[in-house]
Amino acid sequence: MAFPPAADRRALMASLAGLSLGGPAGASTRSEGPRPGPSPTTLVACFSRTGNTRVVAGLIQRAHGADFFEIQTAAPYPAEYLAVVEQARKERDSGLEPALHAQVPGIGRYDTIFLGFPIWGETAPPAIRSFLSTHDLAGKALIPFVTHGGYGLGNSPSVLAAHAPKARLHRGFAMEADQERRTMAQVTQWLQAHLPSTTRQGGTP
Repeated sequence: MAFPPAADRRALMASLAGLSLGGPAGASTRSEGPRPGPSPTTLVACFSRTGNTRVVAGLIQRAHGADFFEIQTAAPYPAEYLAVVEQARKERDSGLEPALHAQVPGIGRYDTIFLGFPIWGETAPPAIRSFLSTHDLAGKALIPFVTHGGYGLGNSPSVLAAHAPKARLHRGFAMEADQERRTMAQVTQWLQAHLPSTTRQGGTP
């Protein structure tokens, strides 16, 4: 599965940015409520710990008038970033597929699934493997949208192909978005540059 070049990604983001953001981007694990008119046949499902991927999901949801479902694990991940990294590493190495808080009701009525997630440890998060394993996507169009911290897609395309072998995989969207990791790096650099001299001089931290 190929992902679009940078120029295509910029064009897509420019078109999506013109749309308003609203409730779906911050919704809890649920499908959107009943809508007037025909029921949507498109679902936007996403797993997002910090909110980066959820923003993209909200834009796509509004562009397509789709239903929205937020993927959450039954046992929440730790709030502390490094603890999440360690837990995700263990789950990845063991092949664990964590239980989900909920499943999509009536998945059969959708013919197109936009699936969003961040890259964790050079692959799709364990929750995405769980989502694909617990939902029958046979014959459905599966369109990924991915955020990452600068290391690219890793092996996430092969994860989608292996866990949804009967879905019709389409070219997806990927963008770099990992503010939390960058913030940690900048703070660490600042501490290394300033705290030693401050401590030696007896200054106020």
